[in-house]
Amino acid sequence: MSLPDILCIGAVHWDVIGRTARALPVGADVPGEIGRRPGGVALNIARALARQGRAVGLLSSVGTDAEGRELVAACEALGLDTRFLHRGATTDIYLALESQGVLVGAVADGRALEAAGRAILDPLADGRLGRDGAPWAGTAVIDANLAPDAIDALADLPLLSRARLRLAPASPAKAARLVPLMRHPQAVLHLNRAEAEAICGSRLATARSAAEALLALGCARVVVTDGPCPAADGCREAGVLEALPPAVPLRRITGAGDAFLAAHLAVEWQGVPRPIALQAALAAAAAHVSGDDSP
Repeated sequence: MSLPDILCIGAVHWDVIGRTARALPVGADVPGEIGRRPGGVALNIARALARQGRAVGLLSSVGTDAEGRELVAACEALGLDTRFLHRGATTDIYLALESQGVLVGAVADGRALEAAGRAILDPLADGRLGRDGAPWAGTAVIDANLAPDAIDALADLPLLSRARLRLAPASPAKAARLVPLMRHPQAVLHLNRAEAEAICGSRLATARSAAEALLALGCARVVVTDGPCPAADGCREAGVLEALPPAVPLRRITGAGDAFLAAHLAVEWQGVPRPIALQAALAAAAAHVSGDDSP
């Protein structure tokens, strides 16, 4: 079996999401729908890229428990390469509540991935995907659910020195974890305005101002979204451009950023110009939040 074109490195877990079309104030008990599906930033992006015909491998930690075995089988059914997964004792889970298309709150139990730490990176050094003198040279998508010591290893060791990186902060609470990787010369940082503010430590009024601030911090390229407001693609060599997302009804929100990143990477892989790539990614995110894309 050949090696994958793209590695998605980070969270692979079960998503349990409750959605309701009603208001959900604190203490409310309302009708809605609860679903469980394979999720996690790395898995969501990998699934979308596999739909585009890309060969995608996962680097993460999944348990040997029943939930883990079921999750690995689900990943394989999606066409994802699971050969390089670290197998721990338990499987992580993400629990979220959405009301009227808005995230009310979520709890991410990522203890298994955190505990695995640098062990999930072993395939990049032991010859399966790379080794000393011959590091992985493909595309790697990295999310900030990784343990800080794993991110530090990716930044300090030559494991991805020749790779093209796409970085996903995952949440404002974890965004700063990616700072060690931001100055990689082939890194594209994908994030929303709140995550940009968490990294910069200051209020940023627009996606453009966020992109400019991150470029000033040393990023080679950054793509910032801001809900229904204009998104920005900032490049050190080519400046900042903006695009307005399509106006669509909000039916769900979890995974919108993952859909955006996957679409942006997929169309840029085809060599399209930056403005077209940004519009395509915004369209994919809009299709996701409106519920018009595939499940």
